[in-house]
Amino acid sequence: MRFLALGDSYTIGEKVDSAGRWPVQLAKALRGRKLSVGDPEIVARTGWTTDELAAGIEIAAPGGPYSLVSLLIGVNNQYRGRDAEKYRAEFKSLLAQAVEFAGGKASRVIVLSIPDWGVTPFAAGRDRAKIASEIDHFNAIGRAETLAAGAHWVDVTPVSREEHGGWVGADGLHPTAAQYARWVELALDAAAAALKN
Repeated sequence: MRFLALGDSYTIGEKVDSAGRWPVQLAKALRGRKLSVGDPEIVARTGWTTDELAAGIEIAAPGGPYSLVSLLIGVNNQYRGRDAEKYRAEFKSLLAQAVEFAGGKASRVIVLSIPDWGVTPFAAGRDRAKIASEIDHFNAIGRAETLAAGAHWVDVTPVSREEHGGWVGADGLHPTAAQYARWVELALDAAAAALKN
């Protein structure tokens, strides 16, 4: 079964090796459940916003249908101070594309929430409460649109706000493979259900 992962630095796994990327870890965990899924095709780049992901998809031209499609996008919209309602429109368009890649089945699509980078060392000196509030607003939009479309919503934001040793990479911003492993635990049931549709 084929798996397409769409996103930004969190999906490409900035600062972790390829085995540590959460989509790669997810595929391995699904195989552990006797679900024959291949390693993910990843269309993602560090820094991408919703419109840049859309452009990246157009260039990559992934050929569906896929048995599982994941989408995680929006942190760079928030970071750059982009409008939330514009995010809604662009997110909806990306979600519709994800469903199309999944053979028209929204039940084969999982959407992960935007993690909160405001808790990381990188955000020192910034208004962490404002960052959290804005990310919560973007996530409320994403969750509403995801559920309205009939796709699966996976909330990794609370985990991103936890404090653990080894949770954030050497750049002080991106998650480590250990944090991604926790995301996989949260996504696993939804991904397994998606593959059975």
